[in-house]
Amino acid sequence: MTITDMSEEGILTVRPWPDQIIDTLGHDPRSAYVEQFWLGILGPSTTFLLRHLAAALEESPAGADLELQPTARRLGLGARSGRHSAFMRAFDRLVQFDLARRPGPAVLQVRRKVPPLNRRQLSRLPGELRTAHEQWHDLQRTTPPVEAMRRRSRQLALSLLELGEDLESTERQLMRWRYHPAMCHESAAWAWDRHQAALAAAATDNLPGVRS
Repeated sequence: MTITDMSEEGILTVRPWPDQIIDTLGHDPRSAYVEQFWLGILGPSTTFLLRHLAAALEESPAGADLELQPTARRLGLGARSGRHSAFMRAFDRLVQFDLARRPGPAVLQVRRKVPPLNRRQLSRLPGELRTAHEQWHDLQRTTPPVEAMRRRSRQLALSLLELGEDLESTERQLMRWRYHPAMCHESAAWAWDRHQAALAAAATDNLPGVRS
């Protein structure tokens, strides 16, 4: 059953697909892990769709109604709504890779976290990405869990600031992602200092007569 079969009115109800293990061990769809290792497997359209759905569920944790045609245009996938359009194929790929499921008509459950790649998926990566994944995995095994969480929360905080969020909203967002409040405060402050330093350096470089 395709998305077009499920939603004659062009509206799809998106709900979270809770999974205690994947929600604990998985990666946010907007994380560097997904961009580096899942992107080549899912493809850009499906990856961007998954990120959009993650943001929608963040705004409405119990579920959200998704207008299909406006969403397709927003993601740059055109206004075509046929089952063979790039937009509809992106939904099918989410289901194909077990990142979403269809429990009923016009309803899609979506994972809030993306699991680590399995062995079969890793075998599909180019050699340099397989090597990078092995290095990433080795680093995770040798890094204490708290330090790994701190590193990830700092990276997320810096990304949020670079996207235009302010210090307080960045800290609140980290809390919505269920990091410990003390870590949220520390990571947001750490990222803020580096973001401000980068802005100051860029402003200095752009001053007339100043050369790097």
